[in-house]
Amino acid sequence: MLDYIDAHLQEPITAAELARAAGYSIYHAARVFRETVGMPPFEYIRTRRLEASAHALRNTSARVLDVALDFVFDSHEGFTRAFTRTFGITPKKYARWPDPEGWLVPYRSPDRHKTKTEESDMAQETTVIFTQIIERPARKLILFRSKQAICYFTYCEEVGCGGTPERPHPWRILSGIREALDEPMGVWLPSGMRPPGTGIYAHAVEVPADYTGNIPEGFDVIDLAPCKYLIFQGEPYDDEQYQDAIGSLWQSIARFNPEVYGYAWDDDIAPRFQLAPMGWRGYIEGRPVKPLRK
Repeated sequence: MLDYIDAHLQEPITAAELARAAGYSIYHAARVFRETVGMPPFEYIRTRRLEASAHALRNTSARVLDVALDFVFDSHEGFTRAFTRTFGITPKKYARWPDPEGWLVPYRSPDRHKTKTEESDMAQETTVIFTQIIERPARKLILFRSKQAICYFTYCEEVGCGGTPERPHPWRILSGIREALDEPMGVWLPSGMRPPGTGIYAHAVEVPADYTGNIPEGFDVIDLAPCKYLIFQGEPYDDEQYQDAIGSLWQSIARFNPEVYGYAWDDDIAPRFQLAPMGWRGYIEGRPVKPLRK
C-alpha cells in the first residue's frame, strides 16, 4: 500500500484501489494500514502529498496553483491552508526563498516563529543551524532497548533494520502507537535510565503521562519528568548525504554553548534524541537543558 501511494501521489487514490493493491478488503486494508503506519490511509496520503509539494516548490519553478493541482488539491486556497498548517509558512512565501535560511520544515513541537539561526564554518562552507528551546510535559517513554548499542548503526547490527511481517522492526511497532505525542525517535539514554546489561541507544516514542494502553511485548516504559529541550535542526540536504548532515550537526552541538540562552545541559533528566533523518527537513536532534541559576 505504501509503494502504491508513492507511485500514485499525483493521481486520485480511492480506498478500493488501495485495498486492491494489498489484496485485502477495503475494511481490512484500512485497519491494517492504520495499525501499521499509525494513521488512516488518507491522512497519510495527504501528508505525503504535502511533503512532495514542498519538494516541488523548492526544486522547480512551478506556480503554487500548478503544484496544488499536481498533487490533487482542489483549489489554491485549500492547498495554502493545508500547507500553512503543516509547515508554519505559506507555500508562496516558502517557494520564494532560494536557500534554506529563514524557514524551517515540518516538525510538530517547535514554534518556527521563535527559532534562532546559528551559522558555523565547516569545511569552508556555511551550514545554517536552527535552534529553539521547547518544553516537554511529564510523559512516558515506550522504548525497545538494546543490550550494548551506542548508536543507530550498532543498534541495527543488534536488533536488525528491516523486520518481517511475523516480527516487525521496533520502529514500525512504535509508529503504530496512536497515542504517541510525536513521531518515533532514536534516543541516547542517561545512565540512570539504563538497567545493567542494556545499551545506551534505543528506539522509542513518547506518550502521555496517563497512558494506560498496551505496551508491546519486549518493550519497556520509563516515566519522564517535565523538562526543556534545546532543539537543533540543520538545513535540508540530499538524502544520500545523511551521514555528512548528521556529522555536521554533531560538530555544531559539540561547540554550542547553551549559556547563550541562559541554560546548561541537563543530560540526566531525559534522553538526548534524534528524529529520522529526512533530507527535505534537515536533520533534527534534541538535548535536554535546565535554566542557569541567577
